[in-house]
Amino acid sequence: MGQTLLHLIALLSVKVVTLSLLFLICLLVTYSIVHDVFTDSDTGFDSRMFAIADHLASPGMTHFMRTISFLGSEDYLIILPALIILIFSFYKDMRWNSLRILLISFISSLLNQILKLYFQRPRPSMALINASGLSFPSGHAMIGGVFHGLLIYIVFTTVESKFWRWLLTLLLTLIMLLVGFSRIYLKVHYATDVVAGYTMGLIWLLISLYLLSVIENVYITRYKQRNIQ
Repeated sequence: MGQTLLHLIALLSVKVVTLSLLFLICLLVTYSIVHDVFTDSDTGFDSRMFAIADHLASPGMTHFMRTISFLGSEDYLIILPALIILIFSFYKDMRWNSLRILLISFISSLLNQILKLYFQRPRPSMALINASGLSFPSGHAMIGGVFHGLLIYIVFTTVESKFWRWLLTLLLTLIMLLVGFSRIYLKVHYATDVVAGYTMGLIWLLISLYLLSVIENVYITRYKQRNIQ
């Protein structure tokens, strides 16, 4: 029992340290991007990423990127979460995850709009498709990143098969990255918009998962106490 307890503490420590480092890295990257873009007006990274996109440009690639971009669109991020919430509601063990999706996704959309209004960065002038609204941070990257990141969390905490767990994680990660690059390729966002969207989204995801886990633990403790009484 003693060895088992020590092993669990060691695993918990690794998890806490890893997530804490990830949180700090996201904060530092976000600060660096905001400072470079809005204080130093440094657009070197944006220019290099647009150059890479131009090098890859072709009619077929443009069609593919327009299709991939839909996986971070407003329509997709309303319909799919609602469908998943509906499916999860039929399973008692998944209802808390349906609440996570509802709250975290909805608030991430509000945060993205608040951040856009705060930074007031216009979109690139050479966009290949029509896109309205402000540019920083990318909604496709932030809101889509939060949603797909949350799905990765659910997969890791519910899927028992290691093969399917890693396959689904890789697939969701690939979707997130492709959606972000599609926004750069289509020139509706600067690369810094996309990276900041990812980091800001991940910061919110980590905070929200922690807060909801605290609420869940409090609820479970009180529920058990009521049953005992």
